[in-house]
Amino acid sequence: MLRRTTQHEVTLWSVLTQKPDDGTVSVYQHHQILASMPLSAGHWFRIGERAWVVLHHLRSAHGFPVDSPLSYDIQINHSGMADIQPELLYDNEQAPSFCIPSKATHIAHGSCRHPHHHCDDALVTLDQHLATTPMTHWPNMLIMSGDQIYADDVATPMLQRIRRLIAVLGLKNEYFEAAPIVDCRALDTHPDSYVQRGKLLPSQRAEKGGRLERLFGQPLPIFTSKTVSNHLISFAEHVAMYLLVWAPASWALTDGPHLHSPSQLTDSQRERYQQETLALNAFRSGLTGVQRLFAHLSTYMIFDDHDITDDWNITVGWEHAAYLNPFSRRIIGNGLMAYWLCQGWGNAPDNFNQDFITTARQSAYQPMSVCDLDTQTATHQAMVEQCLRFEHWHYTVPTTPHLVVLDTRTRRWRSESRMNKPSGLMDWEALMDFQHDLLRHDSAVIVSAAPMFGVKFIEVLQRVATWLGAPTVVDAENWMAHPGSANTLLSIFRHQRTPTNYVILSGDVHYSFAYDIRIRFRTHSPRLWQITASGFKNRFPEPLLSFCEWCDRVLFSPLSPLNWLTKRKRMRIDRRDPDTPGPKRLVNASAVGLVTLNEDGSPRTISLLKTDGQRVSFPEKTNT
Repeated sequence: MLRRTTQHEVTLWSVLTQKPDDGTVSVYQHHQILASMPLSAGHWFRIGERAWVVLHHLRSAHGFPVDSPLSYDIQINHSGMADIQPELLYDNEQAPSFCIPSKATHIAHGSCRHPHHHCDDALVTLDQHLATTPMTHWPNMLIMSGDQIYADDVATPMLQRIRRLIAVLGLKNEYFEAAPIVDCRALDTHPDSYVQRGKLLPSQRAEKGGRLERLFGQPLPIFTSKTVSNHLISFAEHVAMYLLVWAPASWALTDGPHLHSPSQLTDSQRERYQQETLALNAFRSGLTGVQRLFAHLSTYMIFDDHDITDDWNITVGWEHAAYLNPFSRRIIGNGLMAYWLCQGWGNAPDNFNQDFITTARQSAYQPMSVCDLDTQTATHQAMVEQCLRFEHWHYTVPTTPHLVVLDTRTRRWRSESRMNKPSGLMDWEALMDFQHDLLRHDSAVIVSAAPMFGVKFIEVLQRVATWLGAPTVVDAENWMAHPGSANTLLSIFRHQRTPTNYVILSGDVHYSFAYDIRIRFRTHSPRLWQITASGFKNRFPEPLLSFCEWCDRVLFSPLSPLNWLTKRKRMRIDRRDPDTPGPKRLVNASAVGLVTLNEDGSPRTISLLKTDGQRVSFPEKTNT
């Protein structure tokens, strides 16, 4: 995978099943080497007996050329990528080509790639688009704004392959504290390992002198997803999931006669198993193209809830229950540890200092003959705690416009009034860091997993659910749900030293839309565009979305007085109409968002590339 690329760095991320004796990684321009390093000089992280994650962070003394075609190659034992993995190359390529942009004027973006969802994979369509398009017309980068995996919603046949891949690669085992299983390997034979993991996951317990919350006489679960029946638990399971959603070779390694429905399934569960198998087979068929796409486009990522678990840090009450329980704390930490290794590390390698890397390396897989059980457990827990404490998952990319990617999950503005009231998506310090990243820039592209400006009617439903004490029922997480973070965010946009033009790229919601936003009562108002593309492989349930959109149009039209009851009363929000038949403004289809920008950072075009190859555009409204 081609990750962070700037004028001063090129970052490559890969997974190998063995350490080669000889190899080099090189960046070229017209067959001239610009930077090269031995394969052994990369950052190697061993995840199993037969598996290593490698990050190559190449730098050039004089800087890499920008806005011109480059290529890179990985030579292993005198064989290049054209010999080792020719399927990763487009026609007439001898090595993957790429370009380091000085300006981010063409961006592909989206989120929510659910492997066993019945719709097609939009990343396959984007790969096909690149294959038939001159490189000069490729997007400058691909931004994945959350839910790259669904750790809390795993199909049973996918979990079988996860368990098989752990065995084939000898992925790292780990031991658990205060859990119904001793270690990761116990999940191979435990009767509740498939379809019934809700029985293994921890529940909320009473603190000393506190109150035990119960639902119909039963302890409330900590992991609130409706699909926890196959929830990932161990670090190895999380890493194996990443390998299976990104690499077709992982599927070949897990093929075999073991793939049949578990005996404990009911008839309805067995029928679902067959449906999931068909969906996953279709997903697998497109992975070679997806891997080819990742090899060519600089890819930036950030987590959202499903990368760890649904409703992750939604309320302060949830946090207290989750982090005070050793088992749930470990599960969340395992997800974050896998996120760092597979996503966060490549986003901004310099964000992780030597102390962080040292702790990580100490926690890597080591044979039992080298490291005793107590040491392995202690080093793994140290890495988990480091990931849970880490506060620099956010990052920037030095392009024009300035790219700012936000962490809206781990530095939340906790409610002080009620334990089950939604937290703000970023706390005061995180928002001040955000403002600092914006200063002295004329324009900015902001990546926020959740839309900053969403569908008002849906946000009202979330507010009602919160008032009823059930924020997790409707995922009551939006920027306007917490007054402190909402008011601070709007103040940042109004600040005189922050940019004039903001493009906000979001996902999360499983439908797509585009808004033009202005601040009322300001002569020189900053201009904002909320552009949401979701999901890559997911859709919102119909006809529920159509009902919500109709209510939003009726209740919150531009002249509706209800707008003055919202926190956005000082904002004028104009919804763009897609060029599709009918009055709908929300597009419910799996797709990749494509945005092109003008010199001043304002959008020139906003569109979706759907999985059937069709384009949906959101043209600017003309004043009549």
